[in-house]
Order: sequence, then C-alpha cells, then structure tokens
Amino acid sequence: MYRIAIAGAATLLGKELKDALSDSPLGASHVVLMDEEDAEGQLYQVGDEITFVHSMGADAFEHMDFTFFCGGESLTRKYWHQALRAGSTVLDLTGALDQENGVLVRAPRISHDAGSADLFTPAIVPAHPAAIVLALILERLGQIAPVRSASATLLLPASEFGRGALDELHQQTVNLLSFQGLPKVIYDAQSAYNLLSGFGEGAVASLKSSETRIRRHVNALAGQTARALSLQAIQAPVFHGHTFSIAVEMDRLVAITALEEAMGGDHLDLVLEDTDSPSNLAATGQNDVLIRLRPEPSERNPGECSRFWLWAASDNLRLYAQNAVECALDLRRLRPQGTVQ
Repeated sequence: MYRIAIAGAATLLGKELKDALSDSPLGASHVVLMDEEDAEGQLYQVGDEITFVHSMGADAFEHMDFTFFCGGESLTRKYWHQALRAGSTVLDLTGALDQENGVLVRAPRISHDAGSADLFTPAIVPAHPAAIVLALILERLGQIAPVRSASATLLLPASEFGRGALDELHQQTVNLLSFQGLPKVIYDAQSAYNLLSGFGEGAVASLKSSETRIRRHVNALAGQTARALSLQAIQAPVFHGHTFSIAVEMDRLVAITALEEAMGGDHLDLVLEDTDSPSNLAATGQNDVLIRLRPEPSERNPGECSRFWLWAASDNLRLYAQNAVECALDLRRLRPQGTVQ
C-alpha cells in the first residue's frame, strides 16, 4: 500500500496517469491529486473512489512514496526539492530535470536502458513517448543487422503542449470556418489546416525544445545506435497521437520476413493490410505502437532488402503514462517495507 502524489493532476497527462495507475499493480495505492490553486477542488475518480484536487502546501509531500510531476516545467522546478526532502521518490514527466546531475532518463521496456536507479538517484525522468518508439524500433532492427541510417519525421499533435494547445487548435478551426480572427497564444501561428516546422516568435510552445528533448531521450535509451538517427519534428493539425515516417537503411541485405518478425514483437504491432494503415486515430487507446513496413526489395533477391520505410503511430499520452508507471514499479525495490522492530 503506497502513497502516491500526482502533481499536475488536472492536466491531460495527469488524468491519463491517474487511469494508468488504477489499472496497474499500484492500483490499490492511496493516490493524492495535486495542482496549482486554480485547479483546487476539482473532483476526479481514482479507481473506485471519488477524490478532489489539493493545492501544494508546505507539507504536501509528507509521507508520499512516489510523486509524479505532470504539470508544467515551472511547477516541477518549484516543488521537486520539497518532495525529495519529504522522502518521496520523484518521477518527472515534464522533462524539466533530464539534465540535472544524477537524474536518469528511463524506459524499462527498452533493454538498452541500463540506467538502474539507486538510493542516491535524485529523480527519474520517464522517457518521452516519441523517444521510446524510436529507441524501441532501433533496438529491434539492431538485433537483425547494424543500422546504417534512420531518418525520422515525427508529426506532433496539439496534446503535446497541453490543454491550452488543444483549445487553440479547436478555436482556430472554428474561426477559420466562420472567417474570424485566429487566437495565437500557444503557437503564434496558424496551426489549423496547416503543417508547421516552427512557431512564431511570441509562441508559448516550442517545437525546437520538444525536438531537442526527444533527441536527448533517444540518446539516453538507445546508446550507440542513436547515432544512426536523424530526427525532424513537425507540428500537425491533429489533437492527439504521434505518427512517424521513418526511412531506414541497414548495413547489409536482410530478409523481409526477419524485419516483419522484429516489428511484430512485444510492444510493437505490425499492420499487414493497407486498409488498416496505422494512424493517430487508430492508435488511440492502444497499448502498442502500430507499424506498417514498406520494403524496397533487392533486384537480385526480392525476399531481401537493405532499405525500407516505416510508418508508425502511437497514443502519446497513454504510452507516456504507461512508461511512468513501469518506472515506478521498477523503483519499488528502493522503498522501505514493513516495520523496523
């Protein structure tokens, strides 16, 4: 029976984490929802219980075993030392701490992720979901043959930047159809019916910061294999879900059947039919990454290829929350149990 705090519980990611905890082996834990004062008092259901959001006071983290930070980076930086002093294990889903000394970026489902936390680890950063997808694909391909190069274009949804971005995309869409002015607080650009490789100077969100953070996390998870990866992030006019277009070149010819087997293992779901192509909508609510393989067969042997395309889709919030819970489950070994006599 653990005591768990979700700081930033009213955010999209906080709500997804709450559901993931309820469906996990930590579901019997006592979960306390916390957020800034403007969200205080909001009611939510955790498991079979109805609870409300608390504000973060001076003793908010006392007796907490785990504290998940799901709000903005400023909230994490403001309170994470307070949670540490209270004896809580800190898991930062905002990415604010991934460059702090001793902090580990983790994704237990990636075998290359060798960073095991100990009692001196100040905090854990559950890896960005896009980094998990890319590292997982690189890992599986590397088991067949060395990857010479992989060029990935990542299409980010509005939910990447929180509820404010969702609302702005929705309002821009409505206003365009009624020939009204566009709100541009988050993007400082037209995001509706548009693809963006960067935002305006006055944007609250930062596409470059997201891309840089994903790259850091891929490097932490994939090790030497990450050197083969080139990455570009594009803002797509969709509300939810990551999609990836990835061009891969292997160091040698490999059997197409071996590629299909690698892309259909644990956590990856290979889609064989063109009519069921992976999409951000198809991935919603799915635990696995949906993948479509398009090989460029060798002229000498059509059953082999060294170059191919991957089209992939994943539920970004669900994967993020799942990985955070897996990190917490791994960290249970560091929490004291029983009573000292």
